[in-house]
Amino acid sequence: MSEIIENSSKNHDGLVDLFSRTISYLRLSLTDRCNLKCMYCVTEDERNGCLTKLNQDELLTYEELLRVVRVAVDMGISKLRLTGGEPLVRKNVMHFIEQLGTIKNLHDIRITTNAVLLEQYADQLVAAGVNKINISLDTLKPERFAQITGVDCFEKVWRGIEKARTAGFSPVKLNMVVMRGINDDELVDFARMSRDTSLQVRYIEFMPVGVSSRWDKNTYMSSDEIKERIAVLGELIPDVGGRADGPASVFRLGEEAKGKLGFISPISHHFCDKCNRLRLTSEGMLRSCLLHDDETDLRSVLRQGCSDEEIQQTLLTAIRNKPKGHQMEERLKETGSDCHGRMSRIGG
Repeated sequence: MSEIIENSSKNHDGLVDLFSRTISYLRLSLTDRCNLKCMYCVTEDERNGCLTKLNQDELLTYEELLRVVRVAVDMGISKLRLTGGEPLVRKNVMHFIEQLGTIKNLHDIRITTNAVLLEQYADQLVAAGVNKINISLDTLKPERFAQITGVDCFEKVWRGIEKARTAGFSPVKLNMVVMRGINDDELVDFARMSRDTSLQVRYIEFMPVGVSSRWDKNTYMSSDEIKERIAVLGELIPDVGGRADGPASVFRLGEEAKGKLGFISPISHHFCDKCNRLRLTSEGMLRSCLLHDDETDLRSVLRQGCSDEEIQQTLLTAIRNKPKGHQMEERLKETGSDCHGRMSRIGG
């Protein structure tokens, strides 16, 4: 750990973990609350009104979050993503995001949203410095949207997506969690959008994450099978992108495609050796791997009157504890389940 401290806090060469991965990306879950009740996030009982939410004092305050981000950026974090729950439902969120935009050396602020409130906030987000957006959308059928999310608001979400396309985000990515027997019959329809528009469609393998997950081997579909399904539209041409694409393998559906297709394959082709991220959950826990339950308590440190150096040490502890890989396939074979945190608090 002394070597990590030396390299990151003294030389500003970046944060490097014990497996020589540079950690440059922090994901902040601003809230566990959401205006949707997606079937892979909540149980039927929770959909019917029994969903337990964090109390306000269990969430990190905006002041605490800003302090952590400033320290993290000074240590080498260069990319920030705002998640939830649904980040835009938190009160006064735009004022917080505007303050993030003033932090020196933080030039890459992104957001993941379900787009329910995006028509209202898109212009403000761009003005505040949010330059890239991921929108969760698992179906193009209004009736199925209501079944998956528990809320009948597809048209409002689609207006939000259209607003994002004109507001100045580049790129606009649509995240589709692929579930066999639920929405896999729409794979070609999503792919066609990437050919005909500038949207980047990202197919995400269904992951067994959270106490409410409905994952099972019959619902899961690998990226390889997804590619086979959409091959009816034409050749998938690898796109020569950069690290900005993160864990996605990116393609174009033919030379004339206006947008791109991304495949995120945490189960079939995991990308642990290139993982550059650290997560701060909505209740103030640092999580170095989405698919491991190990967490480092930063909220307690913040509320004990800590110094910036103690925040640094806590971040470094989380990075030191980052596992080499998630070993999810092995654990699924042994127990039939995986990590047990709540996705809405972890932040995906």
